[in-house]
Amino acid sequence: MTPESTDTPAWTTIETSRDGYVGRITLDRPASLNTFSTDLAAELDDALTSFAEMDAVRAIVVDGAGKAFSAGIDLTEHADFETKDEYEAWVAVMEEPFRTLTKMRTPVVAAVHGHAAANGIGLLAACDLAVVAEGTRMGATAPKVGLFCMGPAVPLLSSVTRKRCLELLLTGDLIDAETAAEWGLVNRVVPDGDHVAAAVELAETIASKSPVAVQMGKEAFYEMAERDYDDALDYSNERFAELCTTRDAHEGIGAFLDGDPLGADEWPGE
Repeated sequence: MTPESTDTPAWTTIETSRDGYVGRITLDRPASLNTFSTDLAAELDDALTSFAEMDAVRAIVVDGAGKAFSAGIDLTEHADFETKDEYEAWVAVMEEPFRTLTKMRTPVVAAVHGHAAANGIGLLAACDLAVVAEGTRMGATAPKVGLFCMGPAVPLLSSVTRKRCLELLLTGDLIDAETAAEWGLVNRVVPDGDHVAAAVELAETIASKSPVAVQMGKEAFYEMAERDYDDALDYSNERFAELCTTRDAHEGIGAFLDGDPLGADEWPGE
């Protein structure tokens, strides 16, 4: 049976909800263009972790309220610190969601509009998939204020080629949605205003498939990406063999061979 749609706990800088098998996280500092304050970064990380622990959530959409997805780090917090250690602790909080996104087994789709700058483009790149509205501008803009997008560079390196990544990082220039798609940074460009609906549709497509296969597959993907070719193949063989022993595999294959593939509500999830 499809899980009921529910509201999840209240937050101060984000909003969360669940509709069926899809969880949604909305960055909710529209007056500040959803910049990453310490609180927003921490709440985003907590919300991702919370959804990842819910069996009923099979995919997640992350979007932004107001006029932009996210314009980066809230630079008003820069004056709160003085020493290198203090700044390192501060930025570690800001970048923790990037780490969580690649470690969690639940797929995450970014729904992006307006601007995705600095940590905003880092969040876009760190999500597994990205749907972007026409007219969106994206860039690693930190050099314009005397900084450098070192944290966002990590997920960007896995999303675009080295030359494209360096072009974003060194120039600080913004690119449009069509260029981002051409560079492989985003999956789909949709009409302005349709980005959330399109991202939810993509998330629902993922959620209709075997949750065990998708979650084990995502985990294996990120692990294989860090290994050399032969080692990655050995690891993939071991993980695929484990997947073959699950109920999802046995029942899913049986249903397919019988000509009646399982629907979203029919997976045993084990």
